[in-house]
Amino acid sequence: MKIVIAPDSFKGSLTALEVSDALEQGVKRVYPEAKVEKVPMADGGEGTVECLVNATRGKIYQQEVLGPLGEPVIAIFGILGDKITAAIEMASASGLPLVPPEKKNPLITTTYGTGQLIKAALDQGCRKIIIGIGGSATNDGGAGMVQALGVGLLDENNQEIGFGGAQLSRLHHIDLSKMDRRIKKTRFLVASDVQNPLCGPTGASKIYGPQKGATEEMIKILDAALSHFADIIKRDLGKDIRDIPGAGAAGGLGAGLMAFLEAELVPGVDLVINTVHLEEITKDADLVITGEGEINGSTIYGKTPIGVAKVAKKYHLPVVSISALIDESGLVVREYGIDYLIKPENPPLHMEFPKSKKIELLAKTIAQFLLESGKIFCRDNSKKSR
Repeated sequence: MKIVIAPDSFKGSLTALEVSDALEQGVKRVYPEAKVEKVPMADGGEGTVECLVNATRGKIYQQEVLGPLGEPVIAIFGILGDKITAAIEMASASGLPLVPPEKKNPLITTTYGTGQLIKAALDQGCRKIIIGIGGSATNDGGAGMVQALGVGLLDENNQEIGFGGAQLSRLHHIDLSKMDRRIKKTRFLVASDVQNPLCGPTGASKIYGPQKGATEEMIKILDAALSHFADIIKRDLGKDIRDIPGAGAAGGLGAGLMAFLEAELVPGVDLVINTVHLEEITKDADLVITGEGEINGSTIYGKTPIGVAKVAKKYHLPVVSISALIDESGLVVREYGIDYLIKPENPPLHMEFPKSKKIELLAKTIAQFLLESGKIFCRDNSKKSR
């Protein structure tokens, strides 16, 4: 009997690895002889670096970079087990949690630190870089990032423009003569499920600006600045990125990555699934267990449980998903390959109590489910649902 455990983290509570360990404990209480394969997962957001590094026996590095407000912060990046692939979360260097609520201001926040992480990965010899771009504090179109990589963003006096989305309105021309030459020899994969264009009513500034502190007046300034940035990119680089789906991701960082680094935007969970070889691990399993902190209506849009279930259903396997919270809107996941939805009884995992108790609660929940359900890990039973 083989059981694959492939959950995401329970954000703010347990990491994906801790969730996996807890579920393994519960499985072993009921089926001590089962072969358990743990594959901690992520969908391109928080925890992606840790997931990919752990799955490939890689290494985490720390790097001092400029944070979104231009002050030094300690960020992390990972190098995977193949030693040539790096994993970066832009939020580690340029994320919203790095900005105190009273200082939120996308007119001035920068992605410069994200560019410094890319440079650090290049310095380590990496020639494939995976970038998760969720959780940004920025709206600068990736301008800071490319400045860190040697790109000149110059005003009409041939001086470098400053940091922040508002500064893009001063851009007169782009100078690639000092851009890091290693970029052309490197493949960039960007984990993003955002389909927004760069500008306009569904663009980066209008849709995501408010959560970064933008007022209505700021949104107008930022949208006009990004539109100007797109015009200069089209004129100087010959690339029209304004309306490409995903260009508006992370305050326009998607556009900058595509325009300057020739990056490919791919669904985050698919990128992780391919990197950790989940399908190879799963194809001869009898049961798949996944989960995340909360199952709700948004789960079907690129979240880990659905990605894992999609792989499992290729081989007609039953899928159990465990979460701390299950919103009624989340019941739709049953139409996307998840056969069993379970959650711990009170107290819920998001409450403040020791991690050891959270782990025990998950272990107890999956063990109780397996005891009550009998032998569900049979490929012929995979169509049964409850």
